[in-house]
Amino acid sequence: MSGYWLGVVCRDHVRRGTAAGVVQLNHGARAPLARLEPGDGFVYYSPRTSMKAGTPLQAFTAIGRIADGEIWQADEGDFKPWRRRVDYLGDVREAPVADFHGGLDLTDGPNWGNRLRRGLVPLTASDFAAIETAMVTG
Repeated sequence: MSGYWLGVVCRDHVRRGTAAGVVQLNHGARAPLARLEPGDGFVYYSPRTSMKAGTPLQAFTAIGRIADGEIWQADEGDFKPWRRRVDYLGDVREAPVADFHGGLDLTDGPNWGNRLRRGLVPLTASDFAAIETAMVTG
């Protein structure tokens, strides 16, 4: 049985991760990656285009499946983030959350954005399917 997850990361970082075929969450923390299992569906939501000075985006920016069970630590000099491999779908479009008109379980209820502060949020299978359809066929 697969799980479905939403990672919250700025679009600039999403693009670096998708180019490398990896997921990195919460500034390189290991713990959130340990919740993911091979075959789980994974989608990135980007509130902004870049981390600090970026413009608001509020869109789903990448989607795929967790590729294997290995969590490994990258070495970028002073920064040693934990990562996992992801098989991202290619040739997808960004899907603004506003396009779903509140039709996702994720956005049901007031102050739904507060949950995104955790950096990794479980998704329902129906939300994952709706987001995937929007990104692939949109």
